[in-house]
Amino acid sequence: MNKLTMLGWVSIALIAVGSVLGLAVLPADALQGEVQRLLYVHVPVAWVMMLAFFVVFLMSILYLVQRQLKWDLLAVSAAELGVLAAVLTLILGTLWGRPTWGIWWAWDPRVTTTALLVPIYTGYLVVRSMTEDPDRRARWAAVIGLIAFVQVPIVYLSVFWWRSLHQPPSSPQSMWSAYGLVMLLGFVAYTLAFAYLWLRRYRLAATELELELSGPEEG
Repeated sequence: MNKLTMLGWVSIALIAVGSVLGLAVLPADALQGEVQRLLYVHVPVAWVMMLAFFVVFLMSILYLVQRQLKWDLLAVSAAELGVLAAVLTLILGTLWGRPTWGIWWAWDPRVTTTALLVPIYTGYLVVRSMTEDPDRRARWAAVIGLIAFVQVPIVYLSVFWWRSLHQPPSSPQSMWSAYGLVMLLGFVAYTLAFAYLWLRRYRLAATELELELSGPEEG
């Protein structure tokens, strides 16, 4: 078993343990009841969303500095996972919001700014399809990756800047110690899962680029 495969199995095991503890073992929250259990998934997935877009930002800088296509491939691999995590964050948020706020969707600053990440980074992916030249594609994407990241700190700071239905950011320090430990386990588990999927997607992207550069086979 190679290291990447082992990383995948470790992340699955940790997610399973965290899910059992959060959904079945720990008692329900005294104020929010059973719906609070969603936070053990919702918050780590939101963290992965922000982490993924930070990786896009960082890889975009590295590409613009070094002009090596591997950085572009790492950026787009993270962007795809970031969009997926953003969509899951919104879905889990609505499931939590319905019994908590009484409505499925509120134009709350945190919710709205998070929702904007989906079209922004989907646009990042769409722009990549507008040229077949790998270097031009990487250059365009890197510039957009830098600009788009401005939205990420806005998402985080939205609950501090504006009056919001959304509660302040949840963390292991902001809750009962047992809840905090399971939340911390979720952060570790989903971060490892992101790393595994990111590296797997990068390998696939590298193969796709190699085939693209080699051109169609004759005969």
